[in-house]
Amino acid sequence: MKKILVLILGLMLAQAGMAAPRPDGRIKMADFSDVAENTIDAVVHIRCEVTKVTPLYESFFGFIIDRGQRQQQYVAFGSGVIISKDGYIITNNHVVQDAAKIVVTLNDKREVSARLVGNDPATDLAIIKIECKDLRWIPFGNSDAVRVGEPVLAIGNPFNLTSTVTAGIISAKARNMNIIDNVEGLESPIESFLQTDAAVNSGNSGGALVNGNAELIGIITAIASGNGYYTGYSFAIPSNLAVKVSEDLKKYGYVQRAYLGVNVVEVLNGVRIEVALPNCAVQRAGLKEGDIIKAINGVAIKSYSEMMEEVGRFSPGDKVAVTYERDGKTFAADVVLLNSKGTTEILTRERMEAERANRGRRY
Repeated sequence: MKKILVLILGLMLAQAGMAAPRPDGRIKMADFSDVAENTIDAVVHIRCEVTKVTPLYESFFGFIIDRGQRQQQYVAFGSGVIISKDGYIITNNHVVQDAAKIVVTLNDKREVSARLVGNDPATDLAIIKIECKDLRWIPFGNSDAVRVGEPVLAIGNPFNLTSTVTAGIISAKARNMNIIDNVEGLESPIESFLQTDAAVNSGNSGGALVNGNAELIGIITAIASGNGYYTGYSFAIPSNLAVKVSEDLKKYGYVQRAYLGVNVVEVLNGVRIEVALPNCAVQRAGLKEGDIIKAINGVAIKSYSEMMEEVGRFSPGDKVAVTYERDGKTFAADVVLLNSKGTTEILTRERMEAERANRGRRY
């Protein structure tokens, strides 16, 4: 059993002093009460009514007999963050997946129905939308600029306790916890979490991780736990990846994910290409197996999760500058990224789901 449990998260009320302002001015607020006041109304409670059809079996002297199917109904809870004044809300895919009905409760107690705009199991993100006036929303911040040790707030609805706030710091970046299952088999999972010690629990998933400037730098997703309760660390999807996913879901209903087309292993000064798929993006640009990727668009790459996060911000057809090492010498190449089909065309969810369904057929 995985020790990392993906949970719907929230917060317990906590208040702490902010660090002194940095030269770049990013940390401006005096304390967390200012941050909370500017963000709490944009974090919502999500209730989902889910109906699942499951096989119904009967045991008869050791034999399992298929007796058809039955419907199971249950209610799931989570959090979400309003990211635009016209009612778009970002949350976790595991909060809203399979939902027959989605109900959002705002911090001012208004209760409204929501519709699913699109979801992305590969990043565990989803976009829903409500039709409502006078909405508060949180602008995205730059998760690349976040520093280990920087103070943050987590805001959500743990245990159905609405509008809960906890404080902590960024404990680590680019964490790969292997907790996102590729259950749909459509795209490769991307994990490069921000790790924080802000206390979160069941009900917080989809909630906000905000910095001292009241900007959204992460979407809370999971906790490290052996018992289902907070035991020290939680994890959030970085905002720079969430921006790409949310924009694609709003525009296409499916994330236009880009790939280099390689399998890599982590080495001291980068990631080494172990396998390059035939005619993949890097191969077309002249890279080959054994080359060590050191940077993408000037961003240092030291782990698989960092590579996936950086590439995940781009779309098929985008050109990225890849710095790599071969035989002790450093080179650079412009790589045109491709989708999972090896092309730069737009992929729709309808097409991908149809292909997945066809793969499961037996003739």
